[in-house]
Amino acid sequence: MHVISWNVNGLRALHGKGGFLPVLRELAPDVLLLQETKTHLGALPGDLQDVPGYHLRMHSAQRNGYSGVAIYCREEPDEWCVGLGDDAFDSEGRVLGARFGDRWVVSAYFPNSQAEGARLAYRLAFGEALLAWLQDRQGGGHHVVLGGDFNVAHRPIDLARPKANEKNPGYLPAEREWMTEFLASGYVDTWRRMHPELAEVYSWWSYRYAARDKNIGWRLDYLCVDEPLWPRVEETAIHTEVRGSDHCPVGIRFASGPHAKPTRASATQRQVQSKTGSGRPSASRRAGGAPQQRGGSRSPEDSGMATVATRGGR
Repeated sequence: MHVISWNVNGLRALHGKGGFLPVLRELAPDVLLLQETKTHLGALPGDLQDVPGYHLRMHSAQRNGYSGVAIYCREEPDEWCVGLGDDAFDSEGRVLGARFGDRWVVSAYFPNSQAEGARLAYRLAFGEALLAWLQDRQGGGHHVVLGGDFNVAHRPIDLARPKANEKNPGYLPAEREWMTEFLASGYVDTWRRMHPELAEVYSWWSYRYAARDKNIGWRLDYLCVDEPLWPRVEETAIHTEVRGSDHCPVGIRFASGPHAKPTRASATQRQVQSKTGSGRPSASRRAGGAPQQRGGSRSPEDSGMATVATRGGR
């Protein structure tokens, strides 16, 4: 199974720029998790509602043009789960799950804490509700694949300028502590597990200050799995070559054999050979660039970083 997660920062807008369907065809995931769709099913053009070879389900916010998640998948799931069952979160369209056999694949869009932590309590409550929901799924004997925009850079290695952003949303101590506790409860940040020391690889850049060209970014987008599922993760990816949104897609690929192990590829701090899902080489990752403060450079809900697709090792 090949899973891609992407905060598209407006699905119709991205499609209107010609930036969605070509990427879907090129990366060719089995399951595509979308965040910040900012639309609902009835508002989509026909070629997005009926993509050949894919089923589509959406969970949209009540507020028009805001938030929203979706899943495109090749196989019809055995079961869908729309929302967490709590209107405080479901009214914002933040969680959508699809079950394929013993595996739940979930798209989640975490709330941004906003300036001065205005929504920090809401964001932390969402995280706790989501964790309980995931554990309920696992209680039924299922594995979990959680992908999405977590709206947090977990460690200093996960953003270009940690010192300058210590008081900004996305790098607040409480947000980072939640992420630490989430992983400690039995989940794996697949990219970081495979690349524990690989720096300057991000998934979001501000639209301002030429941040993407300078690689002044944040790694806000994650694909996490439960610990027992980790040995089956064969490949992790951050597709920095993909533009169109302020975020870039991130991905994982699972091994098909019963005893497959993750593989290791050569990678350095300064340059990582990135690949699309089809295996075609893309531009190598840029390093460096001047720091920026995230808090004053972007809208809280419009976070997106570009990262690199690579094979990794445990």
